[in-house]
Amino acid sequence: MADRIPVVLVAGFLGSGKTTLLNHLLRDNRGTRIGVVVNDFGAINIDSMLVAGQVDAMVSLGNGCVCCAVDVTELDEMFTRLTQPRAGIDVIVVEASGLAEPRNLIRMVVGSDNPRLRYGGLVEVVDAEQFPQSSTRHPELRTHLRLADLVVVNKADRVAPEQLARLRENIAALVGSVPVYATTYGRMDPGLLFDEPGRTRPLVAEQLSFDELLVEHDHDHDAEHRHLHDDYTSVSFASERALDPRKLIGFLEDPPPGLFRAKGFAAFGVADERRKFVLHVVGRYIVFEPGGWSRGETRGAQLVLIGAGLHTDTALARLRDTVHDAAEPLDAQSMLGVWRYTTH
Repeated sequence: MADRIPVVLVAGFLGSGKTTLLNHLLRDNRGTRIGVVVNDFGAINIDSMLVAGQVDAMVSLGNGCVCCAVDVTELDEMFTRLTQPRAGIDVIVVEASGLAEPRNLIRMVVGSDNPRLRYGGLVEVVDAEQFPQSSTRHPELRTHLRLADLVVVNKADRVAPEQLARLRENIAALVGSVPVYATTYGRMDPGLLFDEPGRTRPLVAEQLSFDELLVEHDHDHDAEHRHLHDDYTSVSFASERALDPRKLIGFLEDPPPGLFRAKGFAAFGVADERRKFVLHVVGRYIVFEPGGWSRGETRGAQLVLIGAGLHTDTALARLRDTVHDAAEPLDAQSMLGVWRYTTH
């Protein structure tokens, strides 16, 4: 499952900054080959390269990435082309039309029979200045927020701090524990959305700043604007003992606020259960995949949590509570929650 290509959906109302965010992902990632799918018609400017909005038009962006413009009905065909091994794509980013229905895109990815892709989450981009008015005129935008795995409040520099805080509180009331990430000019660390080649994850909690990875600054923006964004956090958990599946499912179904992604593997302290369960989580989307252990591999658990505004101490304490410390193994019924999220 770790070898499958994540499909990240980027949605948001017209003018919210989706294309700007996409341009930054293309420019500021460290060697990731991105397949960009633009679900729109009309002229879309991607990183100073004009992509005509015709069905199945593919253009090389010169840095290993490719861009194509497709009708939503052609997405499956495009996924098939982008996930072929010879394409060498690490992640697929779909920029939805400003009028698109995100629910349909999610269903298309989650329900795909393509064995080489997996759901990478719905990122909903919000214009900090215009969203209160836009959502009043278009109430469906609030419904879209409830589908999101990550909300990006863009153009945060255009509103007063107290107005931004109030907007984030209102959004948090709609989306619950889903992380709400504030930024300007569409800037965000690619590591929040997908793994970049060659990056090693820390073994302990570490605050990762986008400024540490920004290779090329926009010198026409002042420092205040450049630094107005949220950090994301990555924290690792390891146990030499097996986990209690019921407690782990409880953690995943009621995640700590700010958690966007989780990945790793676990052994479960269940009678006659000796398999390795690989775990992949994006927002509310949870998948387990049973498999075998490598020779000499420790049969415990290793998990990595990634989020924005994630309280690492709380998250780690809750994960430590999932360790099965009792001498007696658990009964097979304790695996029911895991089977509910297991691929077949």
